[in-house]
Amino acid sequence: GEGRTVAVWRGLFACGYDLHFERCGFSAADALAPPSSPAQDQALVQYVDSLCRHLALTADTLQPWDITLTEASLTSQQLAPLQGMSLSDVRLRFLQLKHINLELSLLLPAVDLRSTHALSLGPLLSKMAHLLFYDVKISFLHAVLNASTRRSLDQAPPEVKMDPLESMTGIATEALGTQFCQAAQQMLSVPSPKLCVPLASGGDPTYAFNVKLAGEEVHGTSGSFRHFLWQVVRELQSSVLPILLPCSSGAAGINKGKCILAPGDMTYSEEKLLHFFGQLLGVAIRADMPVALDLLPCFWKCLRGEGLTLGDLREADCITYNLTQKMLECTSPEEFEELLSGLSQGRGEEVEGAPPYHQGELRFTFIGLDGVEVELCPGGKEKSVMFSNREDYMRSVRDFRLRELACEHRMTAVRCGLASVIPLQLLAILTAQDLDLRVCGLPDVDLEYLKRHTMYQVGLMETDKHVQFFWNALESFSQVMNSTLPQILN
Repeated sequence: GEGRTVAVWRGLFACGYDLHFERCGFSAADALAPPSSPAQDQALVQYVDSLCRHLALTADTLQPWDITLTEASLTSQQLAPLQGMSLSDVRLRFLQLKHINLELSLLLPAVDLRSTHALSLGPLLSKMAHLLFYDVKISFLHAVLNASTRRSLDQAPPEVKMDPLESMTGIATEALGTQFCQAAQQMLSVPSPKLCVPLASGGDPTYAFNVKLAGEEVHGTSGSFRHFLWQVVRELQSSVLPILLPCSSGAAGINKGKCILAPGDMTYSEEKLLHFFGQLLGVAIRADMPVALDLLPCFWKCLRGEGLTLGDLREADCITYNLTQKMLECTSPEEFEELLSGLSQGRGEEVEGAPPYHQGELRFTFIGLDGVEVELCPGGKEKSVMFSNREDYMRSVRDFRLRELACEHRMTAVRCGLASVIPLQLLAILTAQDLDLRVCGLPDVDLEYLKRHTMYQVGLMETDKHVQFFWNALESFSQVMNSTLPQILN
């Protein structure tokens, strides 16, 4: 019977065999497996996190025989670092990471994550955040969020009144008419402790504030709050609000649709909007309710205080990166002059990101993401770029663009808003990928899950031909196309 089959499999697992009838136990000789690199550890942790989500398990209940990497799966960019490891080495390293995570989960509550001393445990744990499994970090996050609750469930939440007329036909044409600005204005008078709510114990999340739509009688708070977040995301990723900006790489078809924090000086009004934006991120973290923002990893890195690298520049502005790289690769003055000639005459694939010319010469200036020309050094408009100083120019351009991506003053305003809702030191143990997942959710659409939880109205059945055509069409779409499904159905 079924019970006997389960008993047989449990016996096989106990003897050290996996589902493929291969030994997965480890002898003393196995402990001498070659050490893994940080890239391999990070890839393994990401694989374990995704496997746990797929199996609805936690990493501490996952067993070595659950890890069954195939040659096909190792071809993905995420798992590429594991290609040089055998399956037994991967499983052994998983056991080691599992033990490390068990010990660190007991240590985390006793560590002061606010400390900035290089040799204290806080910064050291921040450096090894990529070794912690996602569920270990989230368990600690939930414990701290509940411990830092400032508003009890019996206290009435603040209420934000929205005028939906401005956005009935889409996005408001002026910033003041957006729901984001309407809410930001009203939240100025709300003390931040009222937004620090406990995690929901079941059912709908605990909302930091209620949304009331003028002229509409809506039963409950869930629908109006979710619609508010959906509308705010549309506004934030549009050109109406001065908060986010599409990344430059989108012009080259890379990371198209992804946004960065808009750089430049900020006014007092913009500072308040950025502060409220940070509060909304904190509200999403506390409510564990994803908002569909599409932000580059450099945003989350800067939010947690992490420095940016050339890899971030290549992601956000591949045109500028490729241009400076071509300058660096020139081996002779003639080759360098040929490159500059091609740019000045509008040839080449980097035309859109070409630097400005003055009287036919390239000077030490560059165009910022806001479209304004900036001197890269004192007297830059009079200093010509030549083969001999091209490396100085290249470094100046890259440093300038990285400073724009970091936009320290604007990010500080966002961090202040976030810190008013959640303890900011929690970011020390969360990677940029963790923050993206917690705030924005998974970018992929699980169609099987969607099928299981779809309810059909009277007269409709799952076996109807047009319903089957609908699911077949979705299965033929890419994940990028399916990710727009919630917006289409809303």
